Amino acid sequence: MARTQAADYDLRKLAIVEAAAALFAEKGFLGASLVDLAVSCNSSKSLIYHYYPSKEDILFDVMASHVEALNDALDDVEGEGGDAAVKIRRLTHAFMRLYVGAAHRHKVLLNELDQLPPDRRTQIVSRQRRLILRVEAYLEDLQPKLRRARRLARPATMLFFGMINWTHTWFDPNGKASADEVADLCVDVLLGGLPSI
Repeated sequence: MARTQAADYDLRKLAIVEAAAALFAEKGFLGASLVDLAVSCNSSKSLIYHYYPSKEDILFDVMASHVEALNDALDDVEGEGGDAAVKIRRLTHAFMRLYVGAAHRHKVLLNELDQLPPDRRTQIVSRQRRLILRVEAYLEDLQPKLRRARRLARPATMLFFGMINWTHTWFDPNGKASADEVADLCVDVLLGGLPSI
């Protein structure tokens, strides 16, 4: 007879992913062991293996859950309508909120992608690419010259992501500037240069 799934199965998996994100962000994927993770979860290695066949599976879920949250934010922005300027502002706010709430996952995504096997890395990259292409389309709508100067469209897009992707290294959620203020500043710089403050 097949073993039934515990009622809190998904919650326990989520707890493992949260603990793994913090651990991998601190020690790196290669520097963190399953014993470390079990200790962090106040659990045992065998219980971790009950939920995940390998450490790589946990790493994939850490990254996939973060990328899916970013894509869900994009879907929400798309569903709300508005012109490209409105969409890029809403999306930047949504991304900043996610970066603050999932700083460990974000750091792991940025630093540990090469630790995934090629097929799984491809899955993550394809979901990231969707975000990049959408932002690129917004920027082309805002600045049609980018459609004619295609060689600059991707660099402009990556400059946008460069402004927000590394905020986890310096942004303090308890500091004087809020995540929403940083998001607005990013968009203001993108759309018109440094604003007069």
